[in-house]
Amino acid sequence: MRSIAKEFLLAAAVVIGVILTAGAQQKSLYERLGGQPAITAVVDRFVANLAADKRINTFFANTDIPALKSKLVDQICQASGGPCTYTGKDMKAAHQGLRITEADFNALVEDLTAALDHFKVPKQEKDELLGLLAPMKSDIVEG
Repeated sequence: MRSIAKEFLLAAAVVIGVILTAGAQQKSLYERLGGQPAITAVVDRFVANLAADKRINTFFANTDIPALKSKLVDQICQASGGPCTYTGKDMKAAHQGLRITEADFNALVEDLTAALDHFKVPKQEKDELLGLLAPMKSDIVEG
């Protein structure tokens, strides 16, 4: 009976070790994206894409671009599990009255996707990030 108990305890210890090792190896999306420097680079490219996008660049004509970049970095950093804290307006308040359409929103997502592709962000991380940001659509698009 004691050998069965020892075998059980050994098996349990192995299983716990495997679980702990697997948990330690799973990095946050923030870490997998490359942390704040990589997020900042993506945001810089994203904002450049927005500026060049004639479909939606008029929305940003009177925007404080450095403040926009800073808020986007904080928002993505926080959403992806990083140490940043987004202190900007909620999405509904920030976009109220802008009459943003679904086509406008989709253009913005295309510009973000292009920035992620430019830096060769892997599909899993790209999809995960876009999935975290997608629920904002209902607060941004009017009508």
